[in-house]
Amino acid sequence: MGDTTGPGDTDPTLPHVAAGAAVRRRVRGGDPGLFGPDSVTWRVHSDPLMGVAGLRALLLQALHPVAIHAVDEHSGYREDPWGRLARTAEYVGVTTYGSSTEAMLAGSRVRAVHARVRGTMPDGVEYAADDPQLLAWVHCCLVASFLEIVTRGGLALTGSEQDRYVAEQVSAAMLVGLEPDEVPHDRAGIVDYFSVIRPVLDVTPAARRAASVVVAPPMPASVALMTPALPAWAGIAGLAFAALPPWARRLYALPELPGAAGLTDAATTVALKTMRTALKGVQAVVPPLREGPHQRAARLRLGG
Repeated sequence: MGDTTGPGDTDPTLPHVAAGAAVRRRVRGGDPGLFGPDSVTWRVHSDPLMGVAGLRALLLQALHPVAIHAVDEHSGYREDPWGRLARTAEYVGVTTYGSSTEAMLAGSRVRAVHARVRGTMPDGVEYAADDPQLLAWVHCCLVASFLEIVTRGGLALTGSEQDRYVAEQVSAAMLVGLEPDEVPHDRAGIVDYFSVIRPVLDVTPAARRAASVVVAPPMPASVALMTPALPAWAGIAGLAFAALPPWARRLYALPELPGAAGLTDAATTVALKTMRTALKGVQAVVPPLREGPHQRAARLRLGG
């Protein structure tokens, strides 16, 4: 629930061919990491819509009153949202494409951060960031959002492959201290999880603050005034909001929204497909900037 629970952004830079070679050598040497090149996880996490999926996950996570209260009190996301995105992008990249040792070290650092996060809710109830119920909430929001966005956007996965992705992500849950039986193992389990937890969810003032940062993060004046960055970001964030489950959008109870945020479900799916096609075209020329060596290596390995 700290600075390592969400995915990152996708700005342009040049590819790093040596990184791809390094991962190929490591895989051939017998260490495919947590998942390996034949996993569904590698296919999902290398998709160009992962940035939108991450924003959807953040908006969904904010609906848990305890989870968002902990983030509001202990995270610097409001002052440095871009830094948080960069750090979480690297975490997802390392745990997905890194060696087993790198993934375990990244998980241990997250557990150390969570162990220090303690506090009290306004009603006097104490909380801890390493509470399995809170960790499971963050995990399920990420898994559900990643899978929902990339498949709606056009990544072709069969039903069994989608179930396999959810099952593979149990390994990611264990990195942050969860037991295998504390998280879903297939899509039906994800659906059941959200059905059970929905009565607990609410839009608190902290949730609205977090959502406002996601939709309109602070930008340097030079960036906001001299580039179309802010309108472009608003469109991406609006699409992430439109892709939330209907019950989540109703919880936010926002007035009629302009642009992408006000799209119908059918129009949202079309917009995701269009954006994915456009991003794949851009990536063919200029791969992602905040993509670390592990993400670059995987994309090269997968032929992206």
